[in-house]
Amino acid sequence: MPKPSVLVTRRIPSAVLAKLEGACDVEMHRQGDLPHDELVSRVTGKQGLLSVVTDTIDRPVFEAGRDLKVVSTIAVGYNNIDVAAAREHNVVVTNTPDVLTEAAADLTWSLILSMTRRIVEGDRLARRGAWKGFALDFMLGTDLRDKQLGIVGFGRIGRAVAARAAAFGMRVAFSSRTAVSSPLGENMPLDRLLSTSDVVTLHCPLTSETRHLINQTTLARMKRSAYLVNASRGPVVDEAALVWGLENHLIAGAALDVYEREPEIHRGLLSLENVVLSPHLGSSTIETRTTMIHLAVDNIIAVLSGRSPLTPV
Repeated sequence: MPKPSVLVTRRIPSAVLAKLEGACDVEMHRQGDLPHDELVSRVTGKQGLLSVVTDTIDRPVFEAGRDLKVVSTIAVGYNNIDVAAAREHNVVVTNTPDVLTEAAADLTWSLILSMTRRIVEGDRLARRGAWKGFALDFMLGTDLRDKQLGIVGFGRIGRAVAARAAAFGMRVAFSSRTAVSSPLGENMPLDRLLSTSDVVTLHCPLTSETRHLINQTTLARMKRSAYLVNASRGPVVDEAALVWGLENHLIAGAALDVYEREPEIHRGLLSLENVVLSPHLGSSTIETRTTMIHLAVDNIIAVLSGRSPLTPV
């Protein structure tokens, strides 16, 4: 029996590639983004597709990939995949939950600390030789102790972020799609969370309801001393509105790991000193990314071997 054929849209580590090649015939795109039209043409005849979050897996992909049995994304979010079209074409979709939770939570706290203690701003100042020495009123940041951390989205990553808050003396409020209760914090309506929190961090999935959840109206509800963090999906924040809010001092600062039109970043954000910009590093540790890729490959092999996937969407 011939091996099933799999298209891999990004270069993956050789050890994981060897495992996949042991079970499948592999065609791998090795350099940069795979253009969508090329993805559509190359998926023809493939039984499996190993993809990343920047690949648009839409109806044309499923129509071209009539032999597809599984799409495995190396990510926890799958807003880039037309799940309804996959269902219509009897294609299994899998993701990589759980394994990136702790890395994403750590990155979130890195952004919070970098922003509130002005670490990135200070690094820029030191590198350009503008530091003139110690002064009592120089580059004062803000304490986190006794402040409120507002978490929008209380899934795995949101809960992991909340679990770290006690170490910094912060109380937690969270807003969730479901009426959950948690010893980690207080469940609040979004409006109340925005108006009472000192740091608002976003950990919700990108849906039609959460697209531009942070806009001019919601920014105006936040404290003028508050900070915004986005480590979820870029379009949850209206970047033009965020620039407007920062320039008009509606909030004190922002830290972003994801962007509305990645890798493009709104030019207005680039010139603001009270903004920390991170290039989508949420899960980017060696250990986490390796585990994610292994899990995504295991999902491909399981489905193409006639077994149930480990982490189906």
